[in-house]
Amino acid sequence: MQNGSSSSNGVGEGRKPLSEMVADCVRRWFQDTLKEAKGGDVNMQVLVSQMYFAGYGVPKDDQKARLWLSRASRVRASVWKVGEKHPGYNASDSDSDELIGEAH
Repeated sequence: MQNGSSSSNGVGEGRKPLSEMVADCVRRWFQDTLKEAKGGDVNMQVLVSQMYFAGYGVPKDDQKARLWLSRASRVRASVWKVGEKHPGYNASDSDSDELIGEAH
């Protein structure tokens, strides 16, 4: 519009761009996950570790990632296999990505 009632990127007055909304959701997901991890949930401890390794919802921090993975490994040693995988990859998941790599 020429009268300037909306910006050129399609974001109206008072509305956030989608990228900002998604980033905010990811940060909130990290905070919720961290709370559960601190409460002792091993799956959430692994997820916090993965999020730190990936820099997903939080600045990347390999040292904090290893600390959370070490904490989770006290209960389930298999977590070391998935620590540096994408957030959400579970220690009980198969390593199907290795098989996919062999197929190509």
